[in-house]
Amino acid sequence: MLFLPAAHLTAAGLAANNRPMQRIFSGIQPSGIPTLGNYLGAIRNWVALQDDHDCIWCVVDLHAITQFQEPALLATATREMAATLIACGIDPVRHVLFLQSRVRAHTQLAWIFNCVARLGWLNRMTQFKDKAGENTENVSAGLYVYPNLMAADIHAYHATRVPVGDDQKQHLELANDIAQKFNHDFGVEFFPRIEPLILGPAARVMSLRDGSRKMSKSDASDQSRINLNDDADTISLKIRRAKTDPQPLPSEAEGLVGRPEARNLVGIYAALSDTDHAGVLRQFGGQGFGAFKQALADLVVAKLAPIAAETTRLLADPASLDAILHRGTERAAAIADPIVAEAERLVGFLSP
Repeated sequence: MLFLPAAHLTAAGLAANNRPMQRIFSGIQPSGIPTLGNYLGAIRNWVALQDDHDCIWCVVDLHAITQFQEPALLATATREMAATLIACGIDPVRHVLFLQSRVRAHTQLAWIFNCVARLGWLNRMTQFKDKAGENTENVSAGLYVYPNLMAADIHAYHATRVPVGDDQKQHLELANDIAQKFNHDFGVEFFPRIEPLILGPAARVMSLRDGSRKMSKSDASDQSRINLNDDADTISLKIRRAKTDPQPLPSEAEGLVGRPEARNLVGIYAALSDTDHAGVLRQFGGQGFGAFKQALADLVVAKLAPIAAETTRLLADPASLDAILHRGTERAAAIADPIVAEAERLVGFLSP
């Protein structure tokens, strides 16, 4: 076996029993301030994983430019995303937080994977079809090979676990196919297998305006989502305006069937209060939405206000934030560079 142990060169590499932790890699695009859906579906779970995993967190700005970005807006959004992650509890001291574009190993390994992956594999990627729609001739080549870069992001660190939503599981399967073919082609067991981690309640927080659609930063209506930097008045107003139906809340979870907006609001309350639908309905079942929405607004404000305040503090000192990211870049490169250098040697590239 040629791959490095999971604890290699990271501060959080050993568990209490001195056994190497499983290494996790995950990334998020700098596409604006995250929403409550991003927080409950991903970021909060990332924070919890830090207790017993060796974690590498990445703001994936290379993935962002598969679609055109205004340079100044991209730079701003990148800092905003990094600050928000730290404010949510991502620990850049015990673990690694960095910007994807700063570590060249990602693009070096991605090119090798472009040459390992088969066109037939990429043609089966449903996310490309969803994003490109009927306009496949005019989208960037970067969007087409996006999954190969995602595979390189993970394999550059020999990560073995990736927390993902259901919509990304196909990309992880491709990453494993690429690793298997690389290992087979070069007669090695170099890249380990990746296991997806599907974690946590409220993994799919829905739009406040349409309970059949996922809460999204790209929705045209800001009223459809709660942003992690929304102030208390904005949060309260959005929840008061959230779409519901005329029936009172049911007393049991089965009564939420066929009521997507009610189910969404109950699910948000359950996730933020660390309970389940049944627990929320024991408290609010039989009541109208007025009192429940007020209680939900108070809960959301209590949970998000510290995040918004810390994000604002971090963004007010961009030099300190950049220094945190620079240290993360150095630590990430110290892990990825030797792994990718070995992959290049296996391919037959001469060392510099």
